[in-house]
Amino acid sequence: MGTGKSDSAANATEAAGGAQSGAEPKLMSGGNPQIAKADGDAPVQAYIAAMPGWKSEIGRRLDALVERTVPGVRKCVRWNSPFYGIEGQGWFLSYRVYTRYVKVTFFKGTSLQPLPPGGKDENMRWVDVYADALDEEEMAAWVRQAAALPGWELTRKTES
Repeated sequence: MGTGKSDSAANATEAAGGAQSGAEPKLMSGGNPQIAKADGDAPVQAYIAAMPGWKSEIGRRLDALVERTVPGVRKCVRWNSPFYGIEGQGWFLSYRVYTRYVKVTFFKGTSLQPLPPGGKDENMRWVDVYADALDEEEMAAWVRQAAALPGWELTRKTES
């Protein structure tokens, strides 16, 4: 009540541990939301709801684009960033808020065509998305390609 967020966004924030008793998630350096590590859609929606200004709309558009392009996509938040992956295949994409842009990272980005413009890493490539500059057609092509590649595993399974 009085937060300016929809009830579902506020519930997602609370479900993700990002807000207690109606408190807003803390914004870290550059405006990146601090959201507790968790699996599923709720923590990702809490992250998106907490993204400042125009970046929240970019987050909503990215999330919807990934869901449309990769049916059944897995989601989680780790290291205060949303991750997207395929069950049994690993994680293929993450994004993070910076002061002037949202950085979208493809973990096997050097295998994508055309090559995303950012990065010199052996495997990863990224694209910085500025206000009103999300090329959904190109992003969907990269997401489609990235989801088809073996992904990155966040942790090793220790259970038997």
